[in-house]
Amino acid sequence: MGEQPATRPPSAARTTKKPQPESRVALVRRARRINRELAEVYPYAHPELDFENPFELLVATVLSAQTTDLRVNQTTPALFAKYPTPEDMAVAVPEELEEILRPTGFFRAKAKSVLGLSAALRDNFGGEVPSRLEDLVTLPGVGRKTANVVLGNVFGVPGITVDTHFGRLVRRWKWTDEEDPVKVEAVVAELFPPKDWTMLSHRVVFHGRRICHSRKPACGACPIAPLCPSYGEGETDPEKAQKLLKYEKGGHPGQRLKPPPDYPGKPASPLGAQGAG
Repeated sequence: MGEQPATRPPSAARTTKKPQPESRVALVRRARRINRELAEVYPYAHPELDFENPFELLVATVLSAQTTDLRVNQTTPALFAKYPTPEDMAVAVPEELEEILRPTGFFRAKAKSVLGLSAALRDNFGGEVPSRLEDLVTLPGVGRKTANVVLGNVFGVPGITVDTHFGRLVRRWKWTDEEDPVKVEAVVAELFPPKDWTMLSHRVVFHGRRICHSRKPACGACPIAPLCPSYGEGETDPEKAQKLLKYEKGGHPGQRLKPPPDYPGKPASPLGAQGAG
């Protein structure tokens, strides 16, 4: 009886090749394609805080911490009507300022911040909002995120704004696994040319608020699902996912009382109006 030919062990025959990690070049290409796709989905992406000048945007951004832009937008009309300039706000009676800011939450700390930054603008910058990051971050209550919002949207200085939505999405997309906002900003900045930074920030935040939610992302209604390595974390059924969409994507009012002319949704209601929650 002849010798049987050697055969591969069954376990080896079933071994599958591990997927290769994404190369740097592939990551950059995928990230930039996501940005291009989001630009088509949100051609109207914009800051979702109402403002008329740099001072108003600076204060509104400070107030937006740990609350919604909607609640800030419902609060700032009365605030800026009473204190339209840094000089006016710097001498506000703290208790009166706190009462106006109460709807935004943490109103005592926020009142202290806007009083402090207003006084610093008056005393150190001639009542004008500075256009350099290193100056902005010296103001009470102003960190890199707030500074980048102001720089990108009133001074045309490119910046990446890392809020909770931005951080969540770039980790889902595997652009980075960093948690610290400053590190996230640095990593993402290396994936894109500076000219893209400000609008990229708006598009990612828009997507996070409307489709890629924290607890239950609407994967089945997501236009960039084929590019997302985390597809399936949320609802994949298209009909069920459609019901999860928010703001204009879900047929509901946006966050601004005075949205830009090209915004396709409905303006938000003033504070105290029916349905203003």
